[in-house]
Amino acid sequence: MNKTSIICGSLAIDIIMQYEGRFGDTLLADQLHKVNVSFLVPTMRTEFGGCSGNIAYNLKLLGGDPRIVGVMGQDCAAYLERLQKLGISTENILIKKDAYNAQCFVTADSDNNQINAFHPGAMSYAHENEVAKAAPARLAIISPDGHFGMLKHAEDLHKLNIPFIFDPGQQMPMFTPDELIGFINKAAYVTTNDYEIELLMDRTGLSLADIAGRLEALIVTRGEKGSEIYTKGTRIDIPAVKAEAVLDPTGCGDAYRAGLLYGLTHDLGWETTGRLASLLGAIKIAHKGAQNHVLTKEQIGDRFEAAFGYRY
Repeated sequence: MNKTSIICGSLAIDIIMQYEGRFGDTLLADQLHKVNVSFLVPTMRTEFGGCSGNIAYNLKLLGGDPRIVGVMGQDCAAYLERLQKLGISTENILIKKDAYNAQCFVTADSDNNQINAFHPGAMSYAHENEVAKAAPARLAIISPDGHFGMLKHAEDLHKLNIPFIFDPGQQMPMFTPDELIGFINKAAYVTTNDYEIELLMDRTGLSLADIAGRLEALIVTRGEKGSEIYTKGTRIDIPAVKAEAVLDPTGCGDAYRAGLLYGLTHDLGWETTGRLASLLGAIKIAHKGAQNHVLTKEQIGDRFEAAFGYRY
């Protein structure tokens, strides 16, 4: 059976900076209408990132078959070479020679809160990359990408009868309520974090039960509190896995989503799928950068068994 996952989303370079204080000590709640602050960041590093790149990296670690549908710019050579060395197909990555790669500037504080600035660059041309060229596939995910690209990929996947996960992430404010409802109605699954689900309900006027009722499953992550999977009128609570260290949250959500893709394409069932996703998030947060944790499929299996008492 085809176990390929189409991964639509950004391919970006992350510039990650660490602020040694707490944002909350500088940002005054009653003065947010006129913010003018500067954060001293003693450390800075550059990492490969972007939602589709991060998801594909984690899915490949699991032994999955990711197929990226994304757009890169004229400065793409190093990233393409990396993906090819990892054995991740670059066949469906569109190159725009008159643009630069998307870039994300991430500033994290001592509590692992983040303030991000994102330059979309080549990602803005996502709608020019035909998702049909990546078919056939068992499953797809639409993760944060260009506005028109996300809309077009949802429409095209729906027409191709390829079930997909809608992962709006930080791009949610770009969409109108009707557009968000359209995504929900076309998707088989929706995944958000605890903040995003509140925003999604507020923007659409739908309750959590309303959203879940239109899907095969709604997945909500809640950080150290674990995650919840709402499916067929039931709620499955997935425990968080204790991380060996808490070093960098960048890319944890993408690692979690790779676990969802693997579990769904390998028919692991929701309990195991959610736990595998949770484990990947815990593994990732113990490493700096979104794609610097290096484990074999067997090592991940060992970690899963140690955490949950059985092998997936």
